[in-house]
Amino acid sequence: MLTAGAYREQVWDELARRRACAYPLPPHGHCPNFTHARKAAAQLLAHPQVAALHTLIVGPERALYPLRGLALKAGKTLYVPHQKKEGWYWTLSDPAGARLSAMPTHGEPTLKPEGAQAAVLACVAADPSGARLGKGFGWGARGLRLNLPEYTLAHPLMLPDQLPCPPDSQVALIGTAGGVLVCPAETSGL
Repeated sequence: MLTAGAYREQVWDELARRRACAYPLPPHGHCPNFTHARKAAAQLLAHPQVAALHTLIVGPERALYPLRGLALKAGKTLYVPHQKKEGWYWTLSDPAGARLSAMPTHGEPTLKPEGAQAAVLACVAADPSGARLGKGFGWGARGLRLNLPEYTLAHPLMLPDQLPCPPDSQVALIGTAGGVLVCPAETSGL
């Protein structure tokens, strides 16, 4: 079994080698902004479990920017973790607020994600069982522990058959450009 750090390096190296990421580059140290993230976001948002929801927590990572924009255009309310105030969120309903730089203008700071029905966290890797590996630090490093379903987006290079290291959290759905992977109910006790 690899350590989480060693496996992250392998994934980042392969994504960089295959030129499967956009800004920020290199992907190392980030939840990668992979190619076709917009298609993966559209697939996840169209899934019946997500389409029916009206309020989501969505991470601030660049890879989730397309999802934030599409969700806001679809009329969903989003809570995005505040980058400068630990424990705070931006409440967003205007599509103009999807970019991090626009959140102070188009969002409202709040302490609690009232009414949130699910969360979308970025990842470095995830497997079909729903085991998710983040970048190792930050707001969603060990999952949210809010007792909400968690979802993620991934490029095929970020989808091993099985994570070779302990996961950070468990997700129920993984959006990809080719469709949505439905993961079995959590059994790991994370």
